[in-house]
Amino acid sequence: MTLSLRQAQELYGDALAGGQSSFLLQQEGAGGDVFSCSLGNLPPGEEAALTLRYVCELPLEPDGAARYMLPAVLRPRYTPHGWDGEDVTQGVPRVPQGELPYTLNLSVTLQSPHGIDHVLSNCSLTPLSYTAGNRTTAQVSLAEAPPWDRDVELLVYYTEPHKPSAVLEVGLPGAEPGSLMGDSAVMVTLLPSLPEAVPGQSAAGEFIFLLDRSGSMECPMDSRDRSPQRIDSAKETLVLLLKSLPLGCYFNIYGFGSRFESFYPQSVGYTQQTMAESLQRVQKLQANLGGTEILAPLRAIYRSPCRDGHPRQLFVFTDGDVGNTQNVIAEVQRHQGAHRCFSFGIGEGASTALVKGIARAAGGSAEFITGQDRMQPKALQSLKRALQPAVTGISLSWDLPPGMEAALLGRGPEVIFPGQRCLVYAQLRGQPQPPDTAVGSVTLQYRIQDQTYKETLQFPLQPQDGDRLPVHRLAAKSLLLELEGAVDTGSERDRRRVLETSLSSGVICSLTAYVGMDMERGQPVQGPLVRRDIPLAAPVLLSCLLPAPLGRPLCPNPQGGGTAAGARCPGKLGSSPRGLGHPSWENEASGTDEQTDGPRIGDPNRRGQRPRIRQLDTDREADPHRLQDRTPHV
Repeated sequence: MTLSLRQAQELYGDALAGGQSSFLLQQEGAGGDVFSCSLGNLPPGEEAALTLRYVCELPLEPDGAARYMLPAVLRPRYTPHGWDGEDVTQGVPRVPQGELPYTLNLSVTLQSPHGIDHVLSNCSLTPLSYTAGNRTTAQVSLAEAPPWDRDVELLVYYTEPHKPSAVLEVGLPGAEPGSLMGDSAVMVTLLPSLPEAVPGQSAAGEFIFLLDRSGSMECPMDSRDRSPQRIDSAKETLVLLLKSLPLGCYFNIYGFGSRFESFYPQSVGYTQQTMAESLQRVQKLQANLGGTEILAPLRAIYRSPCRDGHPRQLFVFTDGDVGNTQNVIAEVQRHQGAHRCFSFGIGEGASTALVKGIARAAGGSAEFITGQDRMQPKALQSLKRALQPAVTGISLSWDLPPGMEAALLGRGPEVIFPGQRCLVYAQLRGQPQPPDTAVGSVTLQYRIQDQTYKETLQFPLQPQDGDRLPVHRLAAKSLLLELEGAVDTGSERDRRRVLETSLSSGVICSLTAYVGMDMERGQPVQGPLVRRDIPLAAPVLLSCLLPAPLGRPLCPNPQGGGTAAGARCPGKLGSSPRGLGHPSWENEASGTDEQTDGPRIGDPNRRGQRPRIRQLDTDREADPHRLQDRTPHV
């Protein structure tokens, strides 16, 4: 069940104290990319299977591939000076890969009405198996357990990746009509055909590059042989962009760590001489500036005056290891009217909350660079978007049958770039007459300089049935991302709306959590509790990370009693989908971890005696192509 965070924590604590088996899953902070799970009161010799289900939007790569990423890397976040927030990543124990008590199997079912062409991955795969003659459904699996030093990435190539579409989904049976979950919801995918060039368009601008030179940028991109350091990958991307800038623009380069420095006091004109000089200086840059203090250089950049006739474009390169993510995003958002921000996450495990958040806050786009194969097209795509004049006057209009109306969920599209998919979520109220032949349409209108453009998509009003409700969950997550950004400075009404949206949809946020209890066990679990912190893989080079706890001792259990998850030991263990580690509490007499299709806890000979725990959805985000995965058990 989904409850407010305080209620969920209290219920979980009461369940442990009463000897019941229970678990608690909560989001860590407002970023939405790190979650922690505690599982407790597991009796000796028994095991529990924890199933997490979620649905997510799949971003499009420059070559048209839909990218699915199963996070497996969670790096400790840097805690900036003066920041008093809590960072769960610092408490996760880390061990060599060979000592991890779990492994990973992944089987994927692909569905698309437009057909599936092929699938690529950074891990070895079994051959793609089509389960329909028209190639609209297929299956693929990992051929072997992947190393835990990289996120598992799948690139799915559909036959028509740029085709506009609409998915209409019926509401939840029994939910109140007029509510988000009670009405039908639609997800519209648009791909505006922006012109390549607009008469009178100016290619000039001011380009500011902000490069992370903290110590963690000295780590390798991954553990593969001859893998470059993150700083080298970032420098290579920066060199490519510098060589591609238009003549007549202005630019400057900042580096930051515990302190920051810039190539020039103010942005300088882009000439052959300044480019050559800057390229030489870039090659000499090292990851030697200490911690990751990104707020100070951002504020210095924003204090410098903008140049008339040269729109400011900010490019940020970082591995995303910061604890004050929300403060950084808020700073960028405060200056959104004066610039656009294009961000690059460098290396495995870069914070998606930070990299995506600053780009979204200032009308730019985000890219993640985890290897050399796709670095160049991603960098050039971002530069192309920066050179495009800002699209203004973006609006949506709906044409629906009498008795129906559409309520936009969130602000709708605020930024449009060439080749970038535009997703729109709306709640549809009322019923079409007649229902079998009704058709609706949505029109996207926008302006580039003095030219107006329109894109219209017609779609049938016959909703899909299903119990997962991915479109509704996606819409709720999109709305929550927007609402949570205003909670800290907003009113009590904003807070209530966040809680209402999260509780009704079952999509958790920073104010809510999942809690589940075993309702079938008749007798409470007896005896003291032992805490087991489920570890993550240690990085290849520990020396490139800031000091962080590598583990914690178990709580003493001298008498040997029941098992519990989340008992009150000193400190706090956290984990997330970024690493698939889960804390648990278990009796010392129980069996060892078995390695089946994922992390399991308990005795393999007692598999049929696991307690029944309510199966809960963790739907976070979703995609029109419905890529599904089997999440490992715990």
